[in-house]
Amino acid sequence: MGNGVCSRRQRRIFQCLLLVTVVCGMMYAGMMSYEMHRQLKRAEATAQKYQQHQESLSAQLQVVYEHRSRLEKSLQKERLEHKKAKEDYLVYKLETQQSLNKEKNQHDDLKKQYYELQEQLQVQGEDHSRLLDEHRDRFDKLQQAKQVEVSQLKGTEGHTQRYDFFFCL
Repeated sequence: MGNGVCSRRQRRIFQCLLLVTVVCGMMYAGMMSYEMHRQLKRAEATAQKYQQHQESLSAQLQVVYEHRSRLEKSLQKERLEHKKAKEDYLVYKLETQQSLNKEKNQHDDLKKQYYELQEQLQVQGEDHSRLLDEHRDRFDKLQQAKQVEVSQLKGTEGHTQRYDFFFCL
């Protein structure tokens, strides 16, 4: 009779531990899901910001190209009108070329920054995937350990029931 009460207590303790484990696991999974969702939103916002910045740069570059086209037309017109002022024309062309080179260098720098940010975003995505895989592996190992523990406890419970049966005889 004492063994029957003891096994019920053990069963209750085991059920409580199992319930606590499941609740803790669900809370952990919820927290991880929330954190991953938050990081994903942050990454999306950053990507959108960089995309808007790239579009802005493209628009600025288009304006620069249009400006360059207008300058070249203006230079041709001046060359026809002012053949005698060739020296002034060369100085003006040099300054224009320097300005265009400066803008091109700025564009190249911004393009380089953009690609570096893309690489950082890719690395972060890979890190995120790696962490997710690690958490899945850890979760699977915990599940397997719990299954082994449950099967061991079921095996132990079967032995105690056999002993109870012999005591009753």
